[in-house]
Amino acid sequence: MTQPFRRDTGGAIDRDRPLDFTFDGRPYQGFAGDTLASALLANGVHLVGRSFKYHRPRGILSAGSEEPNALVTLRDGARREPNVRAPVAELYDGLAATSQNRWPSLGFDLLATTRFLAPFLPAGFYYKTFMWPASFWEPVYERIVRAAAGLGSASTEPDPDRYEKAHAFCDVLVVGAGPAGLSAAIAAGHAGCRVLLVDERPWLGGTLGFSREDVGGRPADEAVTAMAAEIEAMDAVTVMTRTTAFGAYEDNVFGLLESIGDHVAEPAPHQPRQRMWTVRTRHAVFATGAIERPLVFDGNDLPGIMLASAAAAYANRYAVNPGRRAVVFTNNDSAYRPAFDLAEAGIEVTAIIDAR
Repeated sequence: MTQPFRRDTGGAIDRDRPLDFTFDGRPYQGFAGDTLASALLANGVHLVGRSFKYHRPRGILSAGSEEPNALVTLRDGARREPNVRAPVAELYDGLAATSQNRWPSLGFDLLATTRFLAPFLPAGFYYKTFMWPASFWEPVYERIVRAAAGLGSASTEPDPDRYEKAHAFCDVLVVGAGPAGLSAAIAAGHAGCRVLLVDERPWLGGTLGFSREDVGGRPADEAVTAMAAEIEAMDAVTVMTRTTAFGAYEDNVFGLLESIGDHVAEPAPHQPRQRMWTVRTRHAVFATGAIERPLVFDGNDLPGIMLASAAAAYANRYAVNPGRRAVVFTNNDSAYRPAFDLAEAGIEVTAIIDAR
């Protein structure tokens, strides 16, 4: 099974381990190390969903958890899970994904005709429309609103998986395992502190995992490998990947969600699917990095338009070219490195438009 937008070399994927998956019932193939988003892009799939209100076509915008567009439903039956972000959904063999908020199909969505009603449906119109007559609220309006709410639908069958909760204590909690987080964990470990290093991704290095730049005079992947080896040699440092820090509370109490079985078809019989941690720490270091802010222009939400950093991430880490030709639009210097990365990946960068 060919992947027309996958390069023959490069990336952090395992080409010796092909993985079969489906999207809206159509079969595709990716590799171990892919996310659902990178595998879809490798197969030339850009349309992945529809917007909530007007059912406008939506594509993959980012390469991380900040993804607002590519929300899909994973699995079926009792394990069906809606609104999963495709860039953080790890690919596994047999994964079944479906698009959301469309009828009867993603490519031919009859509800997209609502865009013609846009002049009559301004923001907040429902607050006035559904007020009168009052007798219409329960039998008419409420049913319409509830039917239209949400994107995907959760399973109504009993959940077959187990979930656990646990507690942990440390001197220093480091949130984010990018270059800053790794450095903080190493420094605290050398100072004799008990350190807990957490990151939502399955690998260490953060954005260095997407980068081709040199760090301290050596390639990014070599720098990450060296720092990871140093951390592994420290008994006082505990690393938790696939773990999201979701809450910070009084007295340095933090909430973490560890994903244990979300990257496989079903958890092992002796393992829970997820574990919720309550962590108490003396000090916390937030090394969560930064998110690229998209520029605003007409049609900036359509398939084929993505963040410059995301396009470079797919090209560098997954050896996926998001397209054949690209135009880079920027208002600062940070987009030039991704433009060079795209060109080095064989993508024709036809223009760099700099608002300055």
